[in-house]
Amino acid sequence: MEIAFAETPIRFFEFPLEKKIKTWKPLFSRSKHFPASVGSAGQTLTTTGILLSPTNSPLIEHSNQEVTMREVQLGAHTLRSHGVSVARKHMHDWLILLLLLVLEIILFVIHPFYRFVGKDMMSDLKYPLKSNTVPVWAVPIYSVMLPMVVFLFIYFRRRDVYDLHHAILGLFFSVLITAVMTDAIKDAVGRPRPDFFWRCFPDGKDDYDALGNVICHGDRDVIKEGHKSFPSGHTSWSFAGLGFLSLYLSGKIQVFDQRGHIAKLCLVFLPLLAASLVGVSRVDDYWHHWQDVFAGGLLGLVIATFCYLQFFPPPYHSEGWGPYAYFKMLEDSGAITSNAAAANAQNGHVMQTQSESHQDDEDEHDHTFMGLALTGRSNSIVEDVEAGRRQ
Repeated sequence: MEIAFAETPIRFFEFPLEKKIKTWKPLFSRSKHFPASVGSAGQTLTTTGILLSPTNSPLIEHSNQEVTMREVQLGAHTLRSHGVSVARKHMHDWLILLLLLVLEIILFVIHPFYRFVGKDMMSDLKYPLKSNTVPVWAVPIYSVMLPMVVFLFIYFRRRDVYDLHHAILGLFFSVLITAVMTDAIKDAVGRPRPDFFWRCFPDGKDDYDALGNVICHGDRDVIKEGHKSFPSGHTSWSFAGLGFLSLYLSGKIQVFDQRGHIAKLCLVFLPLLAASLVGVSRVDDYWHHWQDVFAGGLLGLVIATFCYLQFFPPPYHSEGWGPYAYFKMLEDSGAITSNAAAANAQNGHVMQTQSESHQDDEDEHDHTFMGLALTGRSNSIVEDVEAGRRQ
């Protein structure tokens, strides 16, 4: 960025952000950059021979406001400082999550559709009745708790409350929407599981009515669960949670930075591999047909993608490492700077600054992504922030 005083442009921000903030204030105080040599009528003489008169105060104020905007960096918005305000802005979203949770409980409790099962259909439903390799209680642990641990780890590294809040909110939406859709389809379809025969006739003695439909004499809860084969709930939950985690890691480690680091790609595939193995276990345990697993995995992955893109840019985007809310915060912080620049232009003190500001506005219009202005100026801010954080 260039700020023009009289005829000589002075270029700032050629070093990391933390150093910029530390060295900005001495530029306008007693220091080696601008000694306090005062000319007539209150003018200040700089090392470049430029007189800064009191009429330049709007420009100095504009510069100070721009520093304030750049101080809104990673680590400035934490759980302690902005956690309550961020959660309050999304209060309706959390209420919708509670509604989804209640709806999921209702769908789990009600009876599914008891589809007609004839004697000639039993040849594909006589697989052994086995226990689950992956128990039901373990599903929320690896599909919800594990991603949240990763989110917290990254939060303690970067101190960005927007990233933590939106990652958790997106994960909950991904899992609960998937659960509601999965159980709704289960109850509507009522497809028998591969081990349905032994659920219906635990003693091995089958019985049918006049129409040829089964007359089950097994445990009612076991029979009820035997009509919930399609789609696989374990698989859909796994891909909803671990698929969201995979997308999140893709953005954070910038897998698609066009540098060809295959190690990053392998790291992103690990959650998807774990979800796939869970789906395979469902077929091996004879709790699901392969079609159930395929449909459940596809459903969970699609919903995870939609929920992730609701809060984060696509992983292949240059700003995919952060949530939309963070860049919106930077954009709102820059609004003060734009107003100050407009005032300077009206006073006629910085014609060159007015021209550059107009060019920045055109670039912002040309680089709008999904309703969010990601200008070259914003990119420079983010790059400066990241450089400062690494040091």
